Amino acid sequence: MTTAGRVAICPGSFDPLTLGHVDLVRRAAALFERIVIGVLVNEQKQPLLPAHDRVALARAVFVDEPRIEVETFGGLLVDFARQRGARVIVRGLRSAADFDYESPMALMNRRLHGELETVFLVPSPDVHAISSRLVKEIWRLGGDVSGLVPPPVEAHLRALRATK
Repeated sequence: MTTAGRVAICPGSFDPLTLGHVDLVRRAAALFERIVIGVLVNEQKQPLLPAHDRVALARAVFVDEPRIEVETFGGLLVDFARQRGARVIVRGLRSAADFDYESPMALMNRRLHGELETVFLVPSPDVHAISSRLVKEIWRLGGDVSGLVPPPVEAHLRALRATK
């Protein structure tokens, strides 16, 4: 499989977008012609940030990178991939537990869409321990999230805290 001309999807909730996500997307952009960040809208979850904020923040972070697009999606990832003409899903793996979680999903996605491949990337060491869950917990407890999220996200979270 050559990556020339390929569209890859980087799916997730991005609640909030972290420097780990940024690392993953930028490294995927070095491998594929176009990246679509798919911001998952799941009505059953209570996100910290509404979907429109997550999309706007991701667009602000990648504003100077025209090959990176940001869109919301709901439902099956394979359907979103078909709609966007993507045949590759990019996921990050921080640990063996991540692989245990991601592997069955990758196999099911391939079963549902036989031409869909999943590519796993290991994060850079400096962002390895960052997760949205930990960032939200630190933020909710009044901690400093600088160095964990990109500046537009940090500013947004600071403003959100000021309104609470």
